[in-house]
Amino acid sequence: MIKIGLLSDTHGFLDPRFFELFKGVDEIWHAGDIGNEDVLNDLEIFKPYRAVYGNIDDWNIRNRTTEDQRFQCEGLKVWMTHIGGYPGKYSPRIKQDLFKYLPGLFISGHSHILKVMFDKNLNCLHINPGAAGKSGFHQVRTAVRFAIDKGEIKNLEVIELGK
Repeated sequence: MIKIGLLSDTHGFLDPRFFELFKGVDEIWHAGDIGNEDVLNDLEIFKPYRAVYGNIDDWNIRNRTTEDQRFQCEGLKVWMTHIGGYPGKYSPRIKQDLFKYLPGLFISGHSHILKVMFDKNLNCLHINPGAAGKSGFHQVRTAVRFAIDKGEIKNLEVIELGK
């Protein structure tokens, strides 16, 4: 079993409370709009991480990350990207490949709206952790914690950090 801390849209602000909230996770995944390299540096020191870049991220961040991450974790196929859309409205850039890859977990950011929904057409759980940073229109900063055990997602928790 592996425990994951998932966030997105930090926009250069990594709330110090994440060091406590994610102390029990094995990896941190960041779904883009990191904002500056300090966020990646802090994550790198704290825990192993996976990250994709978002539309606001500069070339320094893009050189350290990728636009998409497709990988297997504990027997579960995962796809993480920043601008991915959601079930029924996937981004045209990824839609065709998404139906070829058929992940069991699809993660995106960008909207600043927390969503956890099952896509029955893909037989896939979609997670957008919302926005963990201070920049944007969101009213509540959010993130997600969950575990993956033998191909199954378990113990999913939403974290709310206030404004």
